Amino acid sequence: MYPGDAEFGFELLVCRWVETSWPPESTRRSAVLVSRQLGTRERRWDTVVVECDPEGLAARRRFGERELDSDLLHVVRNAPAEWSWYRDALPHPGYPWRYVRAAVHRAADREVVETRRRGNRIEIRRVAPYPDWVRRIVAVENKPDLDASAARALSGQLEHDVETALADEVWVATESTGSRIEPALLEDLPVDVGILTLSFDDDVGAAGEAEGAEPDPTGTVEWYPSEVTPADAGRDAERRRRRLELAERAYGRGWRSYHETMRPDCRHFELRRFGRALVPHCAAKRRSQTAAECAGSCPEFEPEPPAWRSRGWPIEGGPGKGIKRLLRRRRADVRERAIDTD
Repeated sequence: MYPGDAEFGFELLVCRWVETSWPPESTRRSAVLVSRQLGTRERRWDTVVVECDPEGLAARRRFGERELDSDLLHVVRNAPAEWSWYRDALPHPGYPWRYVRAAVHRAADREVVETRRRGNRIEIRRVAPYPDWVRRIVAVENKPDLDASAARALSGQLEHDVETALADEVWVATESTGSRIEPALLEDLPVDVGILTLSFDDDVGAAGEAEGAEPDPTGTVEWYPSEVTPADAGRDAERRRRRLELAERAYGRGWRSYHETMRPDCRHFELRRFGRALVPHCAAKRRSQTAAECAGSCPEFEPEPPAWRSRGWPIEGGPGKGIKRLLRRRRADVRERAIDTD
């Protein structure tokens, strides 16, 4: 059983499982970036998996750890190898050039292009070619309890995902029931959507225990997805642009850290180990809380005592600060492992 009684805990464990075990039922690990709650204006996915070219992913590091938005991508991808006036070097963006000029200045501030002024003109030059680092994008919907009503509500969204084909594959992840035939197989889901069942060990330990001390979760493919990539995908510039923007957001955010939307500065906030994942735990509620519950409006919220925040080693600012540093390090470690994997 996953921690807590909401999809939030299941979602955290699915993301961690993907980071360590993707692709499913394969002994060959892929270089992947995983992000939670990411998508477009029309559609947001629970989990987005970006399968990467390791060499391209390593080359992407030259442009920093922050994401490149659409305006910055327009500049970086088209910046010339030799000095050139930016309006000669860049294709017309379809909007006023003054916005491109602002993006050029932002790119220079982040050192992802070089600029110089010649008379009244700003010239640009690339610092490196922008790499082709994205291989495939996989969308995963997390529904631990996929009963009939949940399947009906999800079916329309999955059909939209298959039709728009922004992702190359679409999956539904649900909790394993241990039945010979998983109930998810009997629900009315699009045939192109894969079904993945996950079993999690419920022996929750303290966050200080050794990495991997508990058994890893297991994932089983109940139904393989179809590749929904359009036949003309290589010629669809708009699709390539949207996918690259999505991948850049995943690169910058990684597995969106829950400490950004929760209150680790509360004296009741703890981390508990669940398999190889660290999940939030509320000592006041005595269970894993959701992001919506863990806010300043929570009746159990108590700020850390000032004495906690003023201590030095090993806390350096209080337990909440320590939790944030720990989760940031884990995100950085995941990115490093992805680059070293092929």
